[in-house]
This record gives sequence, C-alpha cells and structure tokens, in this order.
Amino acid sequence: MSSVSIDAYSEKASCERLLSVHRWTDSLLSFRTTRPAGYRFTPGQFARLGLEIDGQIVSRAYSITSAEHEDQLEYYAIIVPGGQFTTRLDALRPGDAVWVEKLSYGFMTAERFVDGRQLWMLATGTGLGPYVSILQQPEVWQRFDHLVVVHGVRRREELAYADKFEQLRRQAAEQGWPARLQLLRCVTRDTDLPDAHGWLAGRLTTLLRDGALEQSAGLPLSVEQSRLMACGNPDMVTEVRELLRERGMGPLRRTGGGQFVTEDYW
Repeated sequence: MSSVSIDAYSEKASCERLLSVHRWTDSLLSFRTTRPAGYRFTPGQFARLGLEIDGQIVSRAYSITSAEHEDQLEYYAIIVPGGQFTTRLDALRPGDAVWVEKLSYGFMTAERFVDGRQLWMLATGTGLGPYVSILQQPEVWQRFDHLVVVHGVRRREELAYADKFEQLRRQAAEQGWPARLQLLRCVTRDTDLPDAHGWLAGRLTTLLRDGALEQSAGLPLSVEQSRLMACGNPDMVTEVRELLRERGMGPLRRTGGGQFVTEDYW
C-alpha cells in the first residue's frame, strides 16, 4: 500500500461515495461506490481505491465485480485483522468518501483469448471477484461452449456470489446463449459437504493435479480447447502455473499464443 497527500492523490483519482455494503461473513464483504464520470474498465480488471487515514490517502487494489455497463462499481474484499486499509474500510458507512483512481488496471481479461472452447476460472478467496464481472459479459457466453468457475475456500460460509452465478445461468438460458456454466466449490476445512455435483473437499491445486476438477466438470483439459485463468493466493497461482506447464500449456502472451493467464490477489 502507498500513502500520499490528499492534494497529490486528487490529481489522479476521483472522490466518490460509498453506496452500500453486503457482508458475507465477519471478514468478507462486497461494497459499492458511485462511478467516476467517464470511468472505463474491461471485466477482469481491477481498480485502485484510496481512503483517508490520518490526513493521508492510503490506497489498495480491488478487482471490480460489477458489470461493465453499470453506473456503480462493486468490489469484493477481505478484512485483514489489524490491517490499516481494511480496518478503515470495515468502519465505512454509506455516504462516506472512497477515492477511485481514474484508470483501471490489469490484463486478466477473457477477450485476450482468441481461441479455445472452454474457459476455466480458478480462484481462491476474494480472487473470485474478477470472474463475477467477466461472466456478466454476453460475449463470453457466446464465445465459449463451457464456462467453469472453481472457487477454493477454507469453509463453506466463505463461498460467495452463488446466487449471482445462478441468476446468470438463468439469464443465459433465457437469451439462448450457448455456453454451459458450472460452479465447482473446493473446501479444505469443512468435511460436512453436500452430496451434490460441484462440491469437492480439498485444495484447488490438489484437485487440479489429481484430475478431480476435470472429472467433476466432465471436461478434460487440453492444449487445443482449454483456456484458463487463475486468481488468488500467490502460492496457489504459482502452483497452478507449474501444473499447467507440466501439461504442455504456456502463459498467454501479447504476441499471441498461450493457454492461461494469472494474477496474484489476496
């Protein structure tokens, strides 16, 4: 995190207002702000937000979960005990100021894939955020045949946005969009999981390594058809890269080619 004066930060950011907060757990929340005039982003990108703390602006990056066309911006966050930024964030109320930098950032966007028919979106914790935005793009549902969201958490209560994914699935059916969406939930510390499709016990990377993700989705990973995103804990992202390279896959490059793109995110 960086700390700058309010005058200096105001040159590159807009002072917006907190609109609402939704608390998933004591430490997980989604929050919405007003959207700066002319603000543009591509689903999958993140914003840099600033809060005034002791007369200075402290900033941090948060993935945008709202749809590209909405007139508000939504973010998904974890409250870190004792964290300077998130302690202040946790205390905010609607109407309070939130600074939003005028530029959006990041390259983990679905439009960068030019081929393939499966889009796998792997996440741990709040790394799920960018996929919520990506899946609100009609083009993604028309571009791919299969969309697979894999969310790794410690406990069941940390799973978020399930209702939103179901809403998007219904919307796609109503619109006749061809893609099929699957949600795979990977839980490491709860053993009492529903005996139903999409519920898996274990670490996301372990389930990727032993083929359990592919078996649950009914889709084999392949260099030709599978395109993957991984976002979340840096250790998870590093391990996913290694596992995909072992399968003959490479990172997406600006010059073309590649099967996966990753972003470290806490």
